[in-house]
Amino acid sequence: MERTTVPTPSHTAFPTSAPGRGRHRAARRAPLLPVSVSATAQMADVARRGAIAAAGSGLLISLVSAPAQAAPSTDVVSAKLDSTDLNALTAQARAAVAAAPVVTVAADAKLTTETAAVSVVSAEENEEYQAELAAEAEAAEAEAAAEAAAVAIPDSAAGSAVVSIGMRYLGVPYLWAGSTPAGFDCSGFTSYVYAQVGIDLPRTSAEQRYAGTVVSWADAQPGDLIWSPGHIAIYAGDGMQIEAPVPGQTVRYSSIWQSNPTFIRVG
Repeated sequence: MERTTVPTPSHTAFPTSAPGRGRHRAARRAPLLPVSVSATAQMADVARRGAIAAAGSGLLISLVSAPAQAAPSTDVVSAKLDSTDLNALTAQARAAVAAAPVVTVAADAKLTTETAAVSVVSAEENEEYQAELAAEAEAAEAEAAAEAAAVAIPDSAAGSAVVSIGMRYLGVPYLWAGSTPAGFDCSGFTSYVYAQVGIDLPRTSAEQRYAGTVVSWADAQPGDLIWSPGHIAIYAGDGMQIEAPVPGQTVRYSSIWQSNPTFIRVG
């Protein structure tokens, strides 16, 4: 009997995957909604700063947050945000701005400036000012004359025109660089008095030191100059002098206080 061989059906081979190389797709994270992304960025910024200051309201809210280096959550953030606190801050800021004082200017307001030329008159040309100075000088001279009349001129100086004239200005205030009855400094006083008797003296005490001949104290006469470094006066006899001393004082008749003064005879 003939044996019939029945062919075995061939099996279609299906490729198998190599171990460890499965083609599984990684689970994809749910995309963050735009609002969620914005909220996440805002919260990260808050974590870095640690505080939010409400502009204009003066309100400072301290926030306790996770460390700035903490990784953000991968969970999907809800798109719906709790805006109660933000609205409250916004309302406070608007209220502060509304309550702030506001200066308004009318739209048609105009700024007016002075365009007229300004004229300047020097003190020498100002007649009113010069009249005031003359009146002050006359008043000072009259007052000085009254005070001088109350001071008895020593007998030794009775014949000295310089001493007699100098006594008229007792009480005139000391004035730096002054050389009129409105005010004298020491050399301004001596030069003014000597000018009344026709003698021109240099203006400063240093120059007046060499304006005449030096004499001893024993030979000094009323009307001679008394010089010491930085100061000059008029000798009135008997150890007395007439001088314009220092700022804050007036022309006075006083004892010689200078140590080892130099006496100078002029004329």
